[in-house]
Amino acid sequence: MDKREPGPLELGGEQPLLLIIEDDEAFARTLSRSFERRGYRVIAATGHDEAAALLQDHTPGYAVVDLKLKGNTSGLACVNLLHEHDPDMLIVVLTGFASIATAVEAIKLGAVQYLAKPSDADDIEAAFGHIAGSTDIEVTNRSTSIKTLEWERIHAVLAETDFNISEAARRLGMHRRTLARKLEKQRVK
Repeated sequence: MDKREPGPLELGGEQPLLLIIEDDEAFARTLSRSFERRGYRVIAATGHDEAAALLQDHTPGYAVVDLKLKGNTSGLACVNLLHEHDPDMLIVVLTGFASIATAVEAIKLGAVQYLAKPSDADDIEAAFGHIAGSTDIEVTNRSTSIKTLEWERIHAVLAETDFNISEAARRLGMHRRTLARKLEKQRVK
């Protein structure tokens, strides 16, 4: 297939193609079935190399990318790959490790939305349809806590190091096990 396949949001679109890049096989299967019931054709990859191989034969109109893949591989590299393949592809990033730093990077690299897990097919499909910004978002005067600032800094460094825990710990000046414990303690489920 040489051109982007039309999606459900486009008039006359039939069976849009969705690429799911997720290393949790059970979650990927569940998500695939949910989207297939909604009329999508679904292809799946567990990481960057598998996604690159699929893109040789397919040009999906939609993609869902997990931010943190096996081996501390960053889904941001996948977002970049997908956006370079087709700048019109609608890419949604899912993560259990949400942070402002990774959200900003995902959007800069070509994602249209960034969702914290748990998210389901309804949330993802709504994100595909909500690609324009909104001025109706409430701006709060709530100050940021020290814990939140620490969490944001940790995730910024993790993104800089492509989620290499050892290198991130070195740059943060902490022991690798300390960083691993902080990440496990703060994980969004």
